This record gives sequence, C-alpha cells and structure tokens, in this order.
Amino acid sequence: MIEIKDVMKSFENKNVLNHLNVTISSGSIFGLIGPNGAGKSTLLYLLNGISKCDEGSILFDGKDVYENPDVKKDILFISDDPYYFHFATIDEMKDFYLTFYPQFNLETYQHYVDLFRLPQNKPLKDYSKGMKRQAMFALALAIAPKYLLLDEAFDGLDPVMRLAFKKAINQIIDENMTVIISSHNLRELEDICDSFGILENGCMTTSGDLYDIKDHIHKIQIAFKEELNKEEFSHLDVLSFHKQSRVINMVVKGDINEIKDYLRMFNPIMLEVLPVNLEEIFIYEMERKGYGVYD
Repeated sequence: MIEIKDVMKSFENKNVLNHLNVTISSGSIFGLIGPNGAGKSTLLYLLNGISKCDEGSILFDGKDVYENPDVKKDILFISDDPYYFHFATIDEMKDFYLTFYPQFNLETYQHYVDLFRLPQNKPLKDYSKGMKRQAMFALALAIAPKYLLLDEAFDGLDPVMRLAFKKAINQIIDENMTVIISSHNLRELEDICDSFGILENGCMTTSGDLYDIKDHIHKIQIAFKEELNKEEFSHLDVLSFHKQSRVINMVVKGDINEIKDYLRMFNPIMLEVLPVNLEEIFIYEMERKGYGVYD
C-alpha cells in the first residue's frame, strides 16, 4: 500500500503539491490524471524517492521511500524520457539489470521483446520514442517490481502497440503488482485502471475506485414544458450545466434515485440518464474549476 500523507513540495517559492493526501491499495492500477502543470511528474519523482518532500511523507508498506534503498529496490520508474546508456542495445541493458535484479525473468523479457518487435542489436538511441518506451516496459515486466510507476505511458505508441501495452498491464493484475500510470489519454486509462485520482493545483480533487465514482456521477438529459434556469437546481451538486431552450444537459454528483426524485418535482416531459466515462468526469471537474472547457 502507498500512503501519501499531507505532502508539500515547492520550487522557487511556488507550491507544486499542496497538502496532498491519497492512499493507493496494493495490487491496484491507479490512473493519475490532471491538467498540464498540476504536479503529476513531481509526484512521480517523489514516489520514486528521487526528490524529498518539503513536508509530509510518502510511505510504501509503512516505510518512508526517501533515501531508503530497502524500499526503492521494489520500485521501478519509467519516466516520460526513459533513461538508458547512450550506446547500449536492449540486450546490453538487460545484462545490466540482471546484475541488480536477481529475479529478472529472461523468458518474460524475450516474450515482450518479441511482442513489441524490438531489434535486439540496435542501439536504443536509434529507437523511436515509442520503441524506447516499449523497451523499458519489456525490461520492467521482466524485473517484476512490486511497484511500477509510468509517466505518460501511452506517449509515442501506435494503436497496435497501445493494445499490446494494455494487455500486458492487465496481466500484471495477476502478479499483484501495484501500478501508477500518468497519462493524458483518459480513454486508454479507463480500459486498464481500477482506481484514479485527479490532481489539480497540487491537490487531489477527486480520487477513489473508478467504478464507485462513476456510480455517483451522472449525465442527465432532461426536458420541460417551460424554460428553467440553473438556479432552480441549486439543491443538486451540479458539475456541468448546459441549456438549449427547454432541454437541459447536466452532470450531477450524488445518489441517482435521490437526484431523479428531485428532478421529477419539476414535472419533466423527458428524463434520461446517460453513461459517463473517465474523460468526461475529468472535463466536468475541470469545467467546475473554471477551466472554460466549453468556452
């Protein structure tokens, strides 16, 4: 389990993470999302023990990660710009990791090298960005760390490789590996994550089980005989509200039965509840924060 407790981090007197609190269960696949500059990469570097929190703590199974080799040996971080020896091939990187990770599985390594069609004698510096990411992912799965951190996991991958990547991530579930994935591709994240957090202005504004949260955020299309304004629905926790004459499209947080009971007091001529996805949840949260998504 990962516990992020009241974490503060600033650079040049600017708060990047501000009293951040979140718990990530063991064996989960956690999607970390947020607008540019929200602090996602900073959080991943703190989780990897590369940087130190100004305040607060980050605990892996109850132990602080910073300057703790016993904890860090169980963590593998693939950054947005993966590190490798400049002239090394993927096989040479494999030999390097074999020295430090006795659990390195050669069969798993070769499986993903073949799956991703990675040339084993070509220097990594000559790989495309997507191929470099696939190479580091093949090495990571062969190491099978307890915790895997991925920054912009789908960046540079074509549709076929994205599908292969998602299948590989889904197989991780059976190995009880905990994965944190940062990505702007929310539709891809939704396919593999079981929990997520929205990071905005250094704070986790929404986090938890993906399906629980989807059960409490509802997209509703409703029509009335007469025009109604947003103020009429002030008793609801409205994330998004758009009106076209007598038809209203709104997104509301809460118990769906209570919401429908409240709306029926206005005698609608049509009321329909539509499915909502992770990308929409993120957009609606950002709209409520004043990002002007639909302006």
